[in-house]
Amino acid sequence: MAGSRTQVNKAHKTRFSSKASRQVHKTSRTDKTRISKPERNATKGGRAARIQRSKMVRDQKRAALLKEKRASSGSTGAPRVIVLFGLSASVNLDALATDLLALLSPEGTKALSATVASSSYKLRATVLKAPHGDLLTCMEMAKVADLIAFVASASSLCEEDMSISPVDSFGSQCLSVFRAIGLPSTALLIRDLPVEPKKKQELKKICSCNLASEFPEDCKFYPADTKDELHKFLWLFKEQRLTVPHWRNQRPYLMAQEVDLVNDDCNPGKCTLVLSGYLRARSLSVNQLVHVSGVGDFQLCKMDILKDPFSLSAKKGPEYMDYDELHDIQVIHSLVPDPLKQEPLLVENIPDPLAGEQTWPTEAEMAEADEVHKGNERKKKILPRGTSDYQAAWIVDNTDGEGSDSEDDGFDGMVFDGENDFPGHGGSNNSDLDEDQAVSLNLRNSDEESEADTAMTEGENLTREQLEDEIRKIKDAHAEDQEFPDEVDTPLDVLARKRFAKYRGMKSFRTSSWDPKESLPPEYARIFAFDNFARTRKHVLSKALDMDQGGNEDCVSAGSYIRLYIKEVPGDLASKINVLGKASPILACGLLQHESKISVMHFSVKKHDSYSAPIKAKETLFFHVGFRQFVARPIFSSDNMNSGKHKMERFLHAGCFSIASVYAPISFPPLPLIVLKCGQGEASSAAVAAVGSLKCIDPDRIILKKIILTGYPQRVSKLKATVRYMFHNPEDVRWFKPVELWTKCGRRGRVKEPVGTHGAMKCTFDGVVQQHDTVCLSLYKRVYPKWPEQKFPILDR
Repeated sequence: MAGSRTQVNKAHKTRFSSKASRQVHKTSRTDKTRISKPERNATKGGRAARIQRSKMVRDQKRAALLKEKRASSGSTGAPRVIVLFGLSASVNLDALATDLLALLSPEGTKALSATVASSSYKLRATVLKAPHGDLLTCMEMAKVADLIAFVASASSLCEEDMSISPVDSFGSQCLSVFRAIGLPSTALLIRDLPVEPKKKQELKKICSCNLASEFPEDCKFYPADTKDELHKFLWLFKEQRLTVPHWRNQRPYLMAQEVDLVNDDCNPGKCTLVLSGYLRARSLSVNQLVHVSGVGDFQLCKMDILKDPFSLSAKKGPEYMDYDELHDIQVIHSLVPDPLKQEPLLVENIPDPLAGEQTWPTEAEMAEADEVHKGNERKKKILPRGTSDYQAAWIVDNTDGEGSDSEDDGFDGMVFDGENDFPGHGGSNNSDLDEDQAVSLNLRNSDEESEADTAMTEGENLTREQLEDEIRKIKDAHAEDQEFPDEVDTPLDVLARKRFAKYRGMKSFRTSSWDPKESLPPEYARIFAFDNFARTRKHVLSKALDMDQGGNEDCVSAGSYIRLYIKEVPGDLASKINVLGKASPILACGLLQHESKISVMHFSVKKHDSYSAPIKAKETLFFHVGFRQFVARPIFSSDNMNSGKHKMERFLHAGCFSIASVYAPISFPPLPLIVLKCGQGEASSAAVAAVGSLKCIDPDRIILKKIILTGYPQRVSKLKATVRYMFHNPEDVRWFKPVELWTKCGRRGRVKEPVGTHGAMKCTFDGVVQQHDTVCLSLYKRVYPKWPEQKFPILDR
């Protein structure tokens, strides 16, 4: 028996004890037996602070929500934009729009415009009809929509086959485009339902099941045949909290309800474009730059704040206004830009052709140079074969007594792993043609783009047979690039060291160094770059937020009805805008700081599922980035997370994301991207080629074009092999001797020496080479996007 002795268990180790027991040594000596927290605990009062902070966050969210609700539903906010989009061509949008406007208008009156102020609903709304088949207009309407009301017809489901979807091919394409742009609040209106209640409910359920996967989870389905059903939809729409894409709230924008032109006597060929409408999202300063969608960036010469023509409190409703009264609205206040504060319209940097010139040397400098030259003449310098005197002046003399024979075959002029470029390598480096097509086009000593390729890219001035032949060549090149990526044949009649003079070898694509400032093209003198893009973006967005909340005298708050006077717009573009404004909305948005300047922008893109034709690099495409539209000729590359260098892709392949790099005006992310491809300059046949988003702006991003020269083993003896058909003369073998070889079966090796006079060479490998193996040699050069022509997308519409 244990007797009176109590059981004593083994104490736990320190790491299993509680926090309070580990801090016993911090307590006072008089109270060692009591386990408590120290008196100087840093978290004393932490619970009260957390409760206070949570209450403060709740109050801020509640105040922001109340402010947003008052701004959107009250008389101070801009009218809500309802876009009616038919999912099929059989949907009658005209009848639905007429019913909605009649319901919003006072009894006995007829709405004369698409914007109506309803005193019964206490709602102001603009009803737009998306034309079925016009992709560009539907995209422009979706960018400004507060609510996209998709309209489906149930008449197709009344047939015997219930599996037929009420969404046609164009509707499905637009749905994917709207999702890429960013869907605002959505609703689905079902028309043409039967009158019988039981059959009506059954058909509505079938339609909802067929379309539920195409829309967000919060999308609600409404029958929209009778007046009571539309009344229920409008009442719920009035109380609904609308959600819009985040990128739209970063910049002020305006959907023009009136478009007018004023001739400019001072500048012939230019005019002043006048746009009137409601300002949305944020405040706009008269000193800001303005972008007109599809046209370009401009300055403002004046901005008028007008009396609201669709006010809920007005005694005379807007339904009674005719066009002249709507055009001559009372001007409350006018703002004129300050020349000292107005942001300049800078698009391109003006290069200085004499920036790199050397000043005339003094007599002392010339005498010192003569002494240095005489000293260099006394000392014999070992130079690579074929090096000119100018190139020899830049070679540092660090040779020793070994290898003094200039005819040593072990040394050549091949650039390897980050050295300078080959002799004769120009600073442009602006290659535009695949090496496998260069020989056929007789581009033997140059990589510049040919006129035939340009004509083929634009698709102009070609007969039907020539166009079909060029399309077939592109498809064959696309298939060959997928089967044999980067493989190039060495030309028979051109020396390889001349044909591939702009390329260099690298020991490792990931770890080898490449200077991003080396041999830049002339276009880089015309662009702008950021020292720290993330810091600049944060500063610009905070400055825009301060301007929105500051209430400056040169700013107009969101929700105001304003008139913009945009100066120095080309006359042909202004006339085109005036015609297009009757069919589709004309958008104008305020630009943030630096957003008019050209730089190198990188987009994360993916080929659209509905587009099956190949998309070649440097092909002319139309980019829709947020409210912006511009023409670009991008190059595609992979996105390497663990390397500072990225491999160029000759085609945009389906099923994977690539990086598209273009010369374009600066925009700060996040912004959606829609890439369109137009057939033979006709925008009516525009197809969605790719979708994506803006990733970053970085002119120093290194994109390398890779080519692979292949050869085949002729004789194999253990670790040695004789390889042929990679080169066709011994001089090329000596030139490319420093570059490492590899085989498709995983062997590594090097060139030892040439054999004979037909380009065969002896090579050594780290293992036995199979007779059926292929020996490869990788070469790289840096590539850049193609500078686009000055072309306005709106002229092609």
